[in-house]
Amino acid sequence: MAGIDTEDDRAPAGRSSKDWGAFFDAHHNAIWRYLCHRAGPTVADDLAGEVFLRALRSGSPPSSGSERAWLYGTATNLLRERSRKEIRHLRAYARLNVPVEDVLDQDAVVDRLDAAQLAPTVAVELAKLEPNDRDTLLLYALTELDYAGIAVATGAPVGTVRSRLHRVRRRLRQTIGELDIDPAGTGTTEPRTA
Repeated sequence: MAGIDTEDDRAPAGRSSKDWGAFFDAHHNAIWRYLCHRAGPTVADDLAGEVFLRALRSGSPPSSGSERAWLYGTATNLLRERSRKEIRHLRAYARLNVPVEDVLDQDAVVDRLDAAQLAPTVAVELAKLEPNDRDTLLLYALTELDYAGIAVATGAPVGTVRSRLHRVRRRLRQTIGELDIDPAGTGTTEPRTA
């Protein structure tokens, strides 16, 4: 009967279809946004579906509290499968000459010019990073995960997550500093302390 869970329409690992629907509703938007930031909306649509398909096929994700981190880990693994294509995309983006539209707000124009100048360099630097370092940085920048959540998503110890982030941030700050760009919009070219 429609709307009633029977033995035949139950999801794996004892979760009902209703439970899987609630699980999907609770996490889909966050996973999709992460994937969208990393790979664009079209790819995010495909990969978000694949993340939940893998969750469904695996039976049951970890207990509540680490479900989202587990899903981020699955999403990151799917992205890693596409890493060669992602690196090509970042290198192509770095070669783009992004035009800045005329805007009446002079501060906004300056900010956009700085961002336009900085974006290709950041894209090149992201492409140069080891996949584990890039994944750690992007999980930190694009999701709400803390160090422990990133550790679950990447399968690395929390200390490794911290050291990866420190190393990558230092490298990016050095690159930004070489360009003499104000990364924080503070009126100074001194890097912000983290």
